[in-house]
Amino acid sequence: LPLPLKKPKTQEAEEGSSVIFEAETEKPDAKVKWQCNSKDIASDSKYIIAADGNKHSLTIKVITKEDASVYAVIAGGSKVKFELKVVSQPAEAPADGKPEQAPSQPAVAPVQEETPAPAQAEDAHPPDTRQDLTGLFTEKPQSGEVTVGENITFVAKVNAESLLKKPTVKWFKGKWMDLASKSGKHLQLKETYDRNTKVYTFEMHIIAAKANFAGGYRCEVSSKDKFDSCNFDLTVHGDSTDGNDDSGELDFSTLLKKRTVQVHTETDVDVWNILSQAPPTEYEKIAFQYGITDLRGMLKRLKKMKKDEKKSEAFLKKLDPAYQVSKGHKIKLAVEVANSDIEVKWLKNGQEIQPTGRYIFESVGNMRYLTINHCSLADDAAYSCKVGDEKCTTELFVKEPPVLVVKNLEDQMVMKGERVELECEVSEEGANVKWEKDGVELTRDESFKYRFKKDGCKHVLIINEATKEDCGHYKVKTNGGESVAEVLVQEKELEVYQSIADLTVKAKDQAVFKCEVSDENVRGTWYKNGVEVKPDARVNITHIGRIHKLTIDDVKPEDEGDYTFVPDGYAFNLSAKLNFLEVKIDYVPRQDPPKIHLDCMGRTAESTIVVVAGNKLRLDVPITGDPAPTVIWTKGEKVVTEGDGRIHVETTKGHCVFTIECAERQDEGIYSVVVRNPAGEDTADIHVKVVDVPDPPMAPTILSVGEDSCVVQWEPPLLDGGQPIIGYVLERKKLKSYRWMRLNFDPYPETTYEAKRMIEGVPYEMRVYAVNSIGMSRHSPASQPFVPIAPTSEPLGLCVDDVSDTSITLKWRRPERIGSADLEGYGIEYCKEGTDEWIPAMEGLTERTSTVIKGLTTGDKLQFRVRAYNMAGPSAPATLAQPVTIREIMQRPKIWLPRNLRQTLIKKVGDTMNIVIPFQGKPRPKVTWSKDGEPLDPTIASVRNSEVDTIFFIRKTERKHSGKYELQVQIENVEDKAAVTLQVVDLPGPPEALKIVDTWGFNVALEWKPPKDNGNCEITGYTIQKADKKTMEWYTVHDQYRRTHCVVSDLIMGNEYVFRVFSINLVGLSPEPYCTKDSVYIQKTGIIYKPPNYKDHDFTEAPKFTRPLVDRSVIAGYNATLSCAVRGIPKPKVTWYKNKMDISNEAKYRMISKQGVLTLEIRKPCPFDGGVYTCKAVNDSGEDTVECKLEVRHKETHSV
Repeated sequence: LPLPLKKPKTQEAEEGSSVIFEAETEKPDAKVKWQCNSKDIASDSKYIIAADGNKHSLTIKVITKEDASVYAVIAGGSKVKFELKVVSQPAEAPADGKPEQAPSQPAVAPVQEETPAPAQAEDAHPPDTRQDLTGLFTEKPQSGEVTVGENITFVAKVNAESLLKKPTVKWFKGKWMDLASKSGKHLQLKETYDRNTKVYTFEMHIIAAKANFAGGYRCEVSSKDKFDSCNFDLTVHGDSTDGNDDSGELDFSTLLKKRTVQVHTETDVDVWNILSQAPPTEYEKIAFQYGITDLRGMLKRLKKMKKDEKKSEAFLKKLDPAYQVSKGHKIKLAVEVANSDIEVKWLKNGQEIQPTGRYIFESVGNMRYLTINHCSLADDAAYSCKVGDEKCTTELFVKEPPVLVVKNLEDQMVMKGERVELECEVSEEGANVKWEKDGVELTRDESFKYRFKKDGCKHVLIINEATKEDCGHYKVKTNGGESVAEVLVQEKELEVYQSIADLTVKAKDQAVFKCEVSDENVRGTWYKNGVEVKPDARVNITHIGRIHKLTIDDVKPEDEGDYTFVPDGYAFNLSAKLNFLEVKIDYVPRQDPPKIHLDCMGRTAESTIVVVAGNKLRLDVPITGDPAPTVIWTKGEKVVTEGDGRIHVETTKGHCVFTIECAERQDEGIYSVVVRNPAGEDTADIHVKVVDVPDPPMAPTILSVGEDSCVVQWEPPLLDGGQPIIGYVLERKKLKSYRWMRLNFDPYPETTYEAKRMIEGVPYEMRVYAVNSIGMSRHSPASQPFVPIAPTSEPLGLCVDDVSDTSITLKWRRPERIGSADLEGYGIEYCKEGTDEWIPAMEGLTERTSTVIKGLTTGDKLQFRVRAYNMAGPSAPATLAQPVTIREIMQRPKIWLPRNLRQTLIKKVGDTMNIVIPFQGKPRPKVTWSKDGEPLDPTIASVRNSEVDTIFFIRKTERKHSGKYELQVQIENVEDKAAVTLQVVDLPGPPEALKIVDTWGFNVALEWKPPKDNGNCEITGYTIQKADKKTMEWYTVHDQYRRTHCVVSDLIMGNEYVFRVFSINLVGLSPEPYCTKDSVYIQKTGIIYKPPNYKDHDFTEAPKFTRPLVDRSVIAGYNATLSCAVRGIPKPKVTWYKNKMDISNEAKYRMISKQGVLTLEIRKPCPFDGGVYTCKAVNDSGEDTVECKLEVRHKETHSV
């Protein structure tokens, strides 16, 4: 087969321009056909098809919007498809010729389909304003701003006067994305050259900008060995619109927009936690849902996470096993170390991290923090915090943003056997998607029923030959969205393979009308001049397979007329005429009065002639009379003439013919034919009825909606076309789609229909066709848009929280399923036992999940129910298991003392004390507070009591507030008590009686007494400081020292010292220290330092070989080495001998000495070089020798 070597590519061109598609074949004489929408293209004023050898081209001139379609080139048995995309012409440039820097108006109106946009760069670069030495740019692209949906142009100019070769320009987004591959509907690259100035102008047009186009861009120009680049930024400003237009009372999408916007924050899902708890069979499903591409690597890291960690002495709190963060966000890793002064190191995959703008180190007390800003996929790694030899490790998972469906699937209705292509577009290239049919995932089965195609951001599901079993809902799913479309498969339309033809027959001959249609199961009806033909002895009607026959034997003059075949259920017919040739001459006497010979005279239903609107009506009336009568046709009182061109009146001998071409409804009525001659006249009336398809019904109305259904109603059409309405055909479509889907193939007889299998939350429209025996009417106007919405599920966990003599408190949880509409609130009702009347407990709805119903009668047994309401109405009710009796329940008093109050409560002076102690008891108990056995003074503390708890509050604590507080709750003679001990602490006073006990050498002994005021808590230690009287700078000697005496050592002789001591308790250091009254002087000593005398060591050493030479046997022609090792001080002189002959100056030998290792290299030895080799080392302290024997063998040769 002559397969195309060069295939045409999809192109995008401006409206009004021309485009050329080129293809090459293997053989030069191959026959090539070009097609558009599967129809052959021929050369004309629009298309030019050319061929030159094996090169073929198709040129399309003056492109319009209608030319945007799918084209194909066919060479032998190979077919290659490609597309032509047409965009509107961009706004013209200003008159001065300078490129626009401000954004212009959109050249292309925003549409729903979105093409892949240039990917968002990971790191944006600031604009590059420096000029390189090459200086290729004469004008650099400048940063710009644009609003979503508008256009912007970036211009770069290069002076080619000094260049030997045409410059090459590349446009990039971010670091690496080449925009040449993204040229299309939203991006166009252009290039022009001015011969006068020799300046190249390169332009990048961004059309209908989107929000994700924002970022850093780069323009690079190169020419041979010269290069220049420039960075610039694009900022895209978004514009938000609110849908406030009222589109009708059932436009639920508009009503939803008018509601108050409620922001629901989604909880962050921990993927690591889900994986660690999930079975291995669910790993792949979880990876698809949360966008994990490297599942194998993640499972390896998960295996390391599950290992038990040993307890650490350096860390009080380690890093969590794993963290996750969304791409572009920041994360803070925190550890708590045991020593607040210790330094830590942060590692990434074992390599130490240096602090930068993205990595920030923090140290707050014992806490150590690592903050990573603007996380990218490169930050997905193992991080460690190292303290000495210990470290703790965690895994950081950088989660990519979810993949969204930016272009939804479209509903499709196809004929049986046709090809179905469901296409969607996602936000990321190479994303994984799943296809489902009616909830079942689709795979590539053995029969290749389904094919999956991926082209960048586009994903296509292909069904080659659709069958009835392929009807259903198809869904494409990503980890961030989904889209659903319905596919309906209809039987093929009826095709006419052979139509009936006009016949001219003689008397007594046989007339056969024959036609063939595509469906052998289709039946039909034959008509003659609008009247149904009934089979009899002469007329035979047959239906064999696809062939329908009407046979008329023994043809008579009355058989002449127009015959029509109408297939059942189809709005078309096949017509032909039967002409009768034989002229029957009857003897007519002179002056014979005229006579009309008709079988259908009168106005009965049987004599009515029925014709389908649009067909030809031919009335052939036999007449007699001598002389030939004059014929006049009238309708009502008006004489019918040939004025409008559709009516023809013809009179021949023995016949008068009345013909109406393309009958219309106004042609219906009673036609009278009058024949006159001198002998008299005759009159006949013919009732003609014109039937047509009915008028379209009025726009349908939506009565109600459900979760996936709606009830639609409509009125019958005003005119039924002369035939009774046998049913209706309904269609629906999504509001933003252009494709209508038929809901029923057989006429539906009622005027109320329940449409099902719709998607909740998606707006739809409906329209109706009326059907009679003639055919189907035009469609009605579309209904108001509506949205299928279901009520929520019932509220969960309805229970009684409290009951009193006149009230009850109920609690419940939100419904499990809310649906696409917001929850409006809850309605509460109650019913007395034994009755069926439900009484609303409150006016309107409540948004809370608890309520108190008051004003009830004591002793009544009531049943309660709660229903959730949304736009679709109330949900199923949630009821209590049994009725509730409205009566106070007795309950013993009980204090629930919090755990932290069961031990002494310590507060600093000036702190606020606020404690809440819950209790129980019914009826409401009496609450009493006391301090140290005495009633509580209201000036000390404030107390507030409720039915379930008591609050004890001191605004500013003092030392006098310390003590034991007792709480008592009492109901009549039953009581419960609890005690809370409060200790208010303050800074301690200074120590007392600090004195110097002893002094010796460089040491001083101190002694003191504890302070009188310990601050109402235990003294935990002392801080001892010293100071030189010359400078009076204080230095801490001991901190947190627990004894009341100490020794200060390592004092400097010749200095005079004073000392002071601070007390320490739980609050801190005492405000004032206690200082020594006397000072201590460290005396100087008179010792003279005498250095010892040392004898110099003699390092000289006679030469000595530590490793001798070794006898060797080598092969001639290959280099050989002899090695030995020697030591000696000073460095000995080395001499080599062969057979006691000095070889130091011979070029064949090479002597090497390195770090005491001596090597003799013999270059390509021969048998002559064999013998005894000696190495001699000599210095001032002596000498030493070593020798070995070398044998040189001939090369071994092998004969073949």
